[in-house]
Amino acid sequence: MLRIAGLDITDDAILALVTRLRRADHDEQADTIVGALMSLQTEVALTPPDQLVILTVLDEPPAGLDELRAVLQEHVGRVRDGLV
Repeated sequence: MLRIAGLDITDDAILALVTRLRRADHDEQADTIVGALMSLQTEVALTPPDQLVILTVLDEPPAGLDELRAVLQEHVGRVRDGLV
């Protein structure tokens, strides 16, 4: 399990996210997540560009990633509106 955007993401959901990122040629973001797992980190910090990339691959999120999509959408919206 890994925390992304403050949410506990299951191993199956992480695999689904990394797979989607790789299929969309977003290897940098996939490598960030895989690197965190390999170094036994418990949390991944996402940059604003990382958040946008992840949102693009979660347009129709699989089970376990719908809450991540909602949290990222809310945060990106706040940044866009100058609230953060």
